[in-house]
Amino acid sequence: RAKQWHGTERAAQARRTGDAADGSHHRNPHSSAATMKFRDMLSRGEKKTLKPVKQHSTLKRSTLSKLTKRTLGSGNLRAAVRLPDDEDLFEWIAANTVDFYNEISLLYGLVVDEAQERFTQAGEGFPPGFEYRWGQGNTKKPLRVSSPEYVDYVMTWVEDQLDNEEIFPTLASVPFPDNFLDYAKDIYKRLFRIFAILYHRHFSTFEELDAQAHLNTCFKHFLFFVLEYELVDPKELVALKGPVERLKEEYSAQGSG
Repeated sequence: RAKQWHGTERAAQARRTGDAADGSHHRNPHSSAATMKFRDMLSRGEKKTLKPVKQHSTLKRSTLSKLTKRTLGSGNLRAAVRLPDDEDLFEWIAANTVDFYNEISLLYGLVVDEAQERFTQAGEGFPPGFEYRWGQGNTKKPLRVSSPEYVDYVMTWVEDQLDNEEIFPTLASVPFPDNFLDYAKDIYKRLFRIFAILYHRHFSTFEELDAQAHLNTCFKHFLFFVLEYELVDPKELVALKGPVERLKEEYSAQGSG
């Protein structure tokens, strides 16, 4: 398969590392304790995250985030991702981006210790057939990294984007940049890649933690949002072809009305 370049990152043919594609041969020796810990954290509202929880920088985005959470309870995710009446598209995407960042930080926080132990070499820990490399700005040659290194680069970079008021303005008098969607697409592409890593290399751990339903719900919400606003190139979605195709059918079935 031909190598594909996306900005300064590359999704290239990867050498299989010997792990099962979904990590099914790996078992966490501390799964029982971890399961109880995860359930306790959820019940107490305490969650271990990869990065500190990101707060919404404006009242408007906080309000939109609360609206999303209320709509999610209806069971119709298509309605939950649809732009509310009389709301600005860029504000809506900005609010949801913070929420997805926080959710992915929680999800990867559950497996980060395992990931750092299992995948220590450059090129390890990615979806079969893919190797995500890191590079930005004037970097001439993207870095070959392991998957936990890649995730850390992405999450640190996304946090920096969210803190950049030239991209995510916090004053009502300051408009979003005209090319805001370009920035958003770059963010969502990289966040999708983290989901691909989680499903291919860590899904069995989520099963052991009894947290697979939470992972699936988060990904479904994320993908519906991506589909609604065309935020990720279809070539990227191939990394999770099966789940994406099934969810696309469900997304279409829920209709646009």
